[in-house]
Formats: sequence, C-alpha cells, structure tokens
Amino acid sequence: MATKTAAKAPITSALNDSDRDVTGKALQGTLLDLVDLHLVAKQAHWNVVGKFFRDVHLQLDELIDTARSFADDVAERASAIGVSPDGRSSTVASGSGLPTFEAGWKNDREVIEYIVSALSELISRVRMRIDETDKTDLVTQDLLLSIAAELEKSHWMWQAQLA
Repeated sequence: MATKTAAKAPITSALNDSDRDVTGKALQGTLLDLVDLHLVAKQAHWNVVGKFFRDVHLQLDELIDTARSFADDVAERASAIGVSPDGRSSTVASGSGLPTFEAGWKNDREVIEYIVSALSELISRVRMRIDETDKTDLVTQDLLLSIAAELEKSHWMWQAQLA
C-alpha cells in the first residue's frame, strides 16, 4: 500500500505561518459566505414574483455580480499568501454562515427581507474578520474593508425598499 506524503506548498508567503493561518482562515470563511450569497441570490433571482419583480430581479443581478467578483478577489488573495482556497459546493454548504434560503417561489418582499438578513449576517462576519486580520495582514484587511463598504452600501439599498 502506497503512503501519502504531504506535498510542499508551491506558493510561498511573506507572512509567517501563524499570521498566514489566521489570515487564511478569515479569507476562507469570507469566500464561503460570498459564494453562498451568490448562489442564494441567483436562486432568488430565478424565483422572485410580485409587483416589484423586475426591480428586485435586476437588483439581484447586481448583488450576484458583486458577490462573484469579491469571491474571486478573496480566493486570489488566499492563493497569493500560499493558502489554497476551497470553494467546492460541499465546502460552501457546510461552511457558510448565511441563513438558509428555502426553495420555491418567493414574493418580492420575502426576497428583500431575506437579502437584508443575509447581508446583515455577512457584514457582521466580515467585520469580525477585519478585526482578526488587523495584526496579521493589512493587505487582506484592506480587501475586507472594501468588501464591507460595498456590502453595507448594498444593505442600505435593500433596506430602503422595506421602509
């Protein structure tokens, strides 16, 4: 029987091992949340109905693009510091911190309420990771700050529809 040997990581990092581990964990968690946001927003996009269908449908497209773009940025940052990003569906399903979005048709208000809730949770999680990376990697922290700023803007716009 062949034994499996640990392969040396092909990408090195300017960070020490401890800082890379903390930063990598923050990036991986953010990646999972952003991939999940993209997927549930797409699910909502396909299943939204109601008086404001078109507006919500188009606003979901914007959120999907934002989540996908930031997920790519986060995964590439992880790679750049020598951490292999894992965005497989099974990893996302078991590791995302976003609330569950149930299957089926959803009226526009239900979708808006879900998105507000999901963004609130995601922003809270990203802000926690901003604090975690304060001492380990300011470059990653800067990326997370940019993500938080954009998500908070989106959160405001979604909330405004409920006012």
